[in-house]
Amino acid sequence: MVMPPIETERLLLRPFLPEDLDAIFQILDVAPGDVDLDDPAAVAEAKAGRQAWLAWSILNYDALARLHQPPYGDRAVVLRASGELIGAVGLAPALLPFTQLPGLRPPDAAPDWLAPNTSEMGLYWEIAADHRRQGYASEAGAALIRYAFDTLNLQRIVATTTYDNTASIGVMR
Repeated sequence: MVMPPIETERLLLRPFLPEDLDAIFQILDVAPGDVDLDDPAAVAEAKAGRQAWLAWSILNYDALARLHQPPYGDRAVVLRASGELIGAVGLAPALLPFTQLPGLRPPDAAPDWLAPNTSEMGLYWEIAADHRRQGYASEAGAALIRYAFDTLNLQRIVATTTYDNTASIGVMR
């Protein structure tokens, strides 16, 4: 199954393209400070790694579709008005049902209760620093959640973050 591009009021969620390399490298590698910009070798190595990730992501769309698998992976978050790539959003497989966690079990479940094999995915996002706190992560996440429940028939979508990432906690709510 190939996920079609998804449009919201302000955003387009679409597959990544090779020409997205510079923008996504800036968002995922340079802006967080993961690359020493004063070291050309470090920049080249990091950009080569991001290019490999981008190539893998692009190949992954067709590979999963040919195998009749859910459309896991990253999608570009693009501003519809300008065409600017401002982030990434995606779905990841949940390898174990989250109902194995005591807080997510049915209230009347026995202590040794085993969760049935359910359809669950993880949701993740990253928005460029200069576009945060404008509702883009919430808008992209909500659109992907609607697609996942309506099209993929999921029973649960889970997102996690660190305890101090209040912005992401707000998006999750």
